[in-house]
Amino acid sequence: MKTRLRHVAAVAAASLIPAAAGGAARAQQQETTPAPAAARPNVLFIAVDDLKPLLGCYGDATVRTPAIDRLAARGVLFERAYCNQAVCAPSRNALMTGMRPQTLGIYDLATNFRRSAPESVTLAQSFLKAGYRTEAIGKIMHLGHGNREDAASWSVPHAHPGGLYASPATLADIRKRTQEARARAGGGASAEARGPATESADVPDSAYGDGKVADEAIKRLRGAAKEKPGQPFFLAVGFYKPHLPFCAPKKYWDLYDPAKFSLAQPQAAPVGAPDFAPQYGGELRNYHGIPKQGVLPAGMQRHLIHGYHAATSYMDAQVGRVLDELDASGLARNTIVVLWGDHGWHLGDHGMWCKHTNYEQAARIPLIVAGPGAKAGVRTRSLVETVDLYPTLCALAGVPSAATQTLEGVSFAPVLGDPAAKTRDSIIHVYPRGQGLLGRAVRTERHRLVEWKKPGAPADTAVFELYDYEADPLETRNLAAEHPDVLARLRAVLAKHPEAKPQISAGPRPAAAGRQNRAALFARRDANGDGKLTFEEFMTGQPDPEAAKGRFPSFDTNKDGVLSKEEFVTSGGKNPGAS
Repeated sequence: MKTRLRHVAAVAAASLIPAAAGGAARAQQQETTPAPAAARPNVLFIAVDDLKPLLGCYGDATVRTPAIDRLAARGVLFERAYCNQAVCAPSRNALMTGMRPQTLGIYDLATNFRRSAPESVTLAQSFLKAGYRTEAIGKIMHLGHGNREDAASWSVPHAHPGGLYASPATLADIRKRTQEARARAGGGASAEARGPATESADVPDSAYGDGKVADEAIKRLRGAAKEKPGQPFFLAVGFYKPHLPFCAPKKYWDLYDPAKFSLAQPQAAPVGAPDFAPQYGGELRNYHGIPKQGVLPAGMQRHLIHGYHAATSYMDAQVGRVLDELDASGLARNTIVVLWGDHGWHLGDHGMWCKHTNYEQAARIPLIVAGPGAKAGVRTRSLVETVDLYPTLCALAGVPSAATQTLEGVSFAPVLGDPAAKTRDSIIHVYPRGQGLLGRAVRTERHRLVEWKKPGAPADTAVFELYDYEADPLETRNLAAEHPDVLARLRAVLAKHPEAKPQISAGPRPAAAGRQNRAALFARRDANGDGKLTFEEFMTGQPDPEAAKGRFPSFDTNKDGVLSKEEFVTSGGKNPGAS
């Protein structure tokens, strides 16, 4: 074990390269010397959807997160970690490719990263090429909205357990409202009615998706310990909660007294902020029972805050089950564990809900790294961003990066041994708005500058936000007009970064390694091998089960109640060139 730690320390030291803003980070393209196969650590990569640093280990006294708190006690907690964009797909693209959204030109949910960089090598692919068994369970890349998992990244097909709602009453209500909507539309509507924003069902943990993800992860860890002890693994485990809807077994709701929750403050947008910079919860307002506009009633706000806490505690319990199995299997001593949130979440602060902004509550994320090479129970204020995870994990494992693309991250491996070490002077993240407008944000230890303009537009067309987190930690006032000296200094930092690309246009999916093979997917779902998919077979493993229910009838072109291989592969004739 001491030999292994010395190797990790040497790799980490070799990976420390000056972390100036922008292009200087790209200097880190040297290959890591591979570790001997027998010494290579496993990687347990835990991704959590919509998780802000609302955790006991981050200082919150209300939330119940004993499993993640226990992980923090075993590793290094990053107090100043930030996503590259506060929405699922671009954030996950950045982590898996090591390229920022403004480099890929992808800021939406629907565009697969291989449309921009078809030959790019993902983090998981680098481990795969180094001899690791790479597996993914749950949400790792973004699925749905036309996007898909990256098959080239995984040794075996990705597992995506479903389970959004569990209450029979909820499901019956959704069916009733769907039937009513279709009747009003004369039978032509096929979309599923949206469910509620919360659910508290008295059901076991595995009735919902995260319990199923944990079940499968435990199964994979047992298999790794017994069946493949000589091969290191990169196991990516993606939990869905606390993403909307806030569904969790009743016992997790019962952990909290809703009367004790306070509403977030402030309840108004920052004074002087551009009208387009905030948002007011469009994602949340799509759920049944949520007002389409206006301030949410205080009781509803408390209920949603309660739901976020319950969903977080439910997810935490599933993380605990996976970590318990890692310990029981004897694999923990040679496994790097990373827990990462893809972005934060507005929980009523500034009158905002969900993510989708450049503000602190949306951009700041939890990040914990434990295992070989990492100190235990320490915290660091080193600034890091999502793209930094790719080179860091390669450095820690002694895995050469196989990336054909330029990685924009900087390894923070030295910080794991020395929490006082510095990774960057600033980080950068982005968020788009309508009419092609893009907000590029630079966050330093004290300030955040946001520059709003169209990519490629003259600098004098920009509108700015500036916040000082020492003087105004709650972002109550845009200080851009009041501090021209700070504004100029941070604009100079931003100028070191390449100009952002506009959103790439949608087009035919490239014939790259990551393209989904629908014929192979059909074969996997055709459980009885009869050449047809029943509705139940079709729904197995669907990443977006509510939307999938509406796709089934649209694919069933002859309306016989089952899908032929041709109907499935071509999506009911909508994608005739699919394979």
